[in-house]
Amino acid sequence: MSIPEAVATAAEGNGAQSVDRAITVLEIIARRGEASVSEVASEVGVHRSTISRLLGVLESRGMVELAGARGRYRLGPNILRLAGAMTSPLDIAHQGATIAEELATELGETVNIAVLRGDYAVNVFQAVGAGLIAVNNWVGRPTPLHATSSGKVLLAALGEADAVAILRLGLQSFTAATVTDIGELSRQLATARRAGFAVTCGELEVGLNAIAVPVRGADGTVIAALSVSAPDYRLPAEQLASHAQWLAAPADRIARLMGFRG
Repeated sequence: MSIPEAVATAAEGNGAQSVDRAITVLEIIARRGEASVSEVASEVGVHRSTISRLLGVLESRGMVELAGARGRYRLGPNILRLAGAMTSPLDIAHQGATIAEELATELGETVNIAVLRGDYAVNVFQAVGAGLIAVNNWVGRPTPLHATSSGKVLLAALGEADAVAILRLGLQSFTAATVTDIGELSRQLATARRAGFAVTCGELEVGLNAIAVPVRGADGTVIAALSVSAPDYRLPAEQLASHAQWLAAPADRIARLMGFRG
């Protein structure tokens, strides 16, 4: 091996070691929640100055940040952004399954987790409660955004301009109660953004009511909707809003499993 080749190989080795060490530092901070330079250096087994330089680079890239004025570091916003990029329907279905099942048992009604796919809402998990009459199994089936509570939550999260652009693709009527007027839907979406939930009353199927709340991902954006649905005689229109409080805590639990720390 020539001298230039040897130098290049050594540089590559040092670079790989630095990357490995940086990942180790991030893992330590993630496990501890917060850590000082001395604490990290002690775990890694290197001098404080080495860790201090590494943390400086990681901080400049938003991977870590100082937690107050105590010289302790915590994970930064760019770590959350990267984690959010890994979110998939399978992730949230897996993380939310137990919570959705607990909620379905508690309420005795059907609970769904839905995600946005193109101009549809797709249910990725469904838990059926103990009600004598259960709704259809919607897992994997695309459902219209404008006629479902989950769809309205996902639309509302897009913002007004993007939501209207999707609505203009066409609004099919499924029942006499389906809202097909863009202006009225826009008003409903604005209300959903303010209230933190959306409802439907017989808009997809006659006699089927539902309410949904948003589920946030690691970066704070809405990545899914958590809904409960039931026949209108068990979930009357006038009681829908009161169920938002039943959904808020489970949705927050799922969000935290997905990395949300807001």
